[in-house]
Amino acid sequence: MVLLIGDNPQMQTAPDNLIVRDPGICGGEPVIRGTRVTLRTILASLAEGAWIDDILADFPTLTEAQVRGVIAYAAASAEEDLPVPALPGLP
Repeated sequence: MVLLIGDNPQMQTAPDNLIVRDPGICGGEPVIRGTRVTLRTILASLAEGAWIDDILADFPTLTEAQVRGVIAYAAASAEEDLPVPALPGLP
Protein backbone atom coordinates (compact mmCIF):
# COMPACT_ATOMS: atom_id res chain seq x y z
CA MET A 1 0.00 0.00 0.00
CA VAL A 2 1.25 3.46 -0.90
CA LEU A 3 -0.04 6.42 1.09
CA LEU A 4 -0.02 9.63 -0.90
CA ILE A 5 0.29 12.19 1.83
CA GLY A 6 -0.88 14.94 -0.50
CA ASP A 7 -4.19 13.05 -0.81
CA ASN A 8 -4.97 13.77 2.84
CA PRO A 9 -7.54 16.60 2.62
CA GLN A 10 -6.10 18.13 5.78
CA MET A 11 -2.54 18.17 4.37
CA GLN A 12 -2.94 19.73 0.94
CA THR A 13 0.19 21.90 1.22
CA ALA A 14 2.33 19.26 -0.51
CA PRO A 15 1.55 19.84 -4.21
CA ASP A 16 0.84 17.02 -6.64
CA ASN A 17 1.26 14.23 -4.10
CA LEU A 18 4.87 15.24 -3.55
CA ILE A 19 5.27 13.10 -0.45
CA VAL A 20 4.64 9.35 -0.36
CA ARG A 21 4.94 6.55 2.17
CA ASP A 22 5.52 3.05 0.89
CA PRO A 23 6.58 0.17 3.15
CA GLY A 24 8.92 -0.96 0.35
CA ILE A 25 10.81 2.34 0.25
CA CYS A 26 12.98 3.48 3.18
CA GLY A 27 10.99 1.35 5.60
CA GLY A 28 7.82 3.33 4.98
CA GLU A 29 9.26 6.70 6.01
CA PRO A 30 7.82 9.65 4.08
CA VAL A 31 9.92 10.38 0.98
CA ILE A 32 9.81 12.73 -1.97
CA ARG A 33 7.93 10.90 -4.74
CA GLY A 34 10.30 9.15 -7.13
CA THR A 35 13.27 9.36 -4.76
CA ARG A 36 14.61 7.73 -1.64
CA VAL A 37 15.15 11.12 0.00
CA THR A 38 13.23 11.24 3.28
CA LEU A 39 11.49 14.26 4.71
CA ARG A 40 13.51 13.67 7.87
CA THR A 41 16.74 14.07 5.88
CA ILE A 42 15.65 17.35 4.32
CA LEU A 43 14.31 18.79 7.58
CA ALA A 44 17.41 17.69 9.52
CA SER A 45 19.61 19.41 6.94
CA LEU A 46 17.63 22.61 7.30
CA ALA A 47 17.76 22.35 11.10
CA GLU A 48 21.55 22.06 10.91
CA GLY A 49 21.70 25.31 8.95
CA ALA A 50 21.79 24.09 5.36
CA TRP A 51 20.34 26.38 2.71
CA ILE A 52 18.07 25.06 -0.02
CA ASP A 53 20.98 25.35 -2.47
CA ASP A 54 23.08 23.13 -0.16
CA ILE A 55 20.36 20.48 -0.14
CA LEU A 56 20.02 20.64 -3.91
CA ALA A 57 23.77 20.16 -4.26
CA ASP A 58 23.65 17.14 -1.93
CA PHE A 59 20.60 15.66 -3.66
CA PRO A 60 20.74 16.70 -7.34
CA THR A 61 17.55 14.79 -8.18
CA LEU A 62 15.54 17.20 -6.03
CA THR A 63 14.14 20.53 -7.16
CA GLU A 64 13.75 23.73 -5.20
CA ALA A 65 9.96 23.33 -5.45
CA GLN A 66 10.20 19.89 -3.81
CA VAL A 67 12.29 21.20 -0.92
CA ARG A 68 9.90 24.10 -0.44
CA GLY A 69 7.00 21.62 -0.55
CA VAL A 70 8.60 19.68 2.30
CA ILE A 71 8.95 22.89 4.30
CA ALA A 72 5.31 23.78 3.64
CA TYR A 73 4.20 20.28 4.62
CA ALA A 74 6.21 20.44 7.86
CA ALA A 75 4.75 23.85 8.70
CA ALA A 76 1.19 22.64 8.11
CA SER A 77 1.85 19.49 10.10
CA ALA A 78 3.26 21.50 13.03
CA GLU A 79 0.27 23.83 12.89
CA GLU A 80 -2.05 20.84 13.30
CA ASP A 81 -0.06 19.62 16.30
CA LEU A 82 0.18 22.92 18.15
CA PRO A 83 -2.74 23.94 20.35
CA VAL A 84 -4.25 27.25 19.36
CA PRO A 85 -5.48 29.28 22.31
CA ALA A 86 -9.05 30.52 22.12
CA LEU A 87 -9.53 34.22 21.56
CA PRO A 88 -11.45 36.00 24.29
CA GLY A 89 -15.06 36.63 23.39
CA LEU A 90 -15.14 34.12 20.53
CA PRO A 91 -17.04 30.85 20.76
